[in-house]
Amino acid sequence: MFTGIIEEIGEITAITPEGDGWRLTVRAPRAASDAVHGESIAVSGVCLTVVASTAETFDADVMKQTLDVAAIGGATVGTRVNIEKAMPVGARLGGHIVQGHVDGVGEVLEVRPGAQWSVLRISLPGDLAPLVVDKGSISVDGTSLTVSAVSAPAADAAWFEVSLIPETLAATTLGTRAVGDRVNLETDILARHVERLLAFRAAGDPAVPGADRAVTTEGGSR
Repeated sequence: MFTGIIEEIGEITAITPEGDGWRLTVRAPRAASDAVHGESIAVSGVCLTVVASTAETFDADVMKQTLDVAAIGGATVGTRVNIEKAMPVGARLGGHIVQGHVDGVGEVLEVRPGAQWSVLRISLPGDLAPLVVDKGSISVDGTSLTVSAVSAPAADAAWFEVSLIPETLAATTLGTRAVGDRVNLETDILARHVERLLAFRAAGDPAVPGADRAVTTEGGSR
């Protein structure tokens, strides 16, 4: 479990093919200094397991499914990545609950720099659009952010915006993102649970409270 508060910017220093997956070597001195075999580290929002480490680097295996669904599949040696170690029990939840399970990939559509901040507009896969709300939380490349605008439900293409303060621009890779860059997206786990419950209720599953009441198109029941 993570919080989306990035601890350092790391760099991929080696990519070794392993079957249909990869073994990544990531230089991240702060995370690697006390990393132990088997612990979890989020790499630009992807939860990976440490299989080896040195004082400045750690290795992690990435399976094909992850390469297929996450932007990390397009990484090369030299790619800079956001690093966060797993949240210890009893720590403050500075961002929001982030699992490190990427839901999909978005593309940076627009970068609007300001005097003290920058606004990113990012495309949103259609199936994720209902899970993203104005002023809600979303993880972009592992960074916990607040949604500052969203496309209308009837829009031809879904998108959302995030406003980045100077600290976020400096402490994460988002400060160097440009139009066309692909980013990992993880929606709020609470929204995903609600969506799943409503789907079962709409299907009339007797195990779901209220499933015997038909759901109207307006979202109510009758």
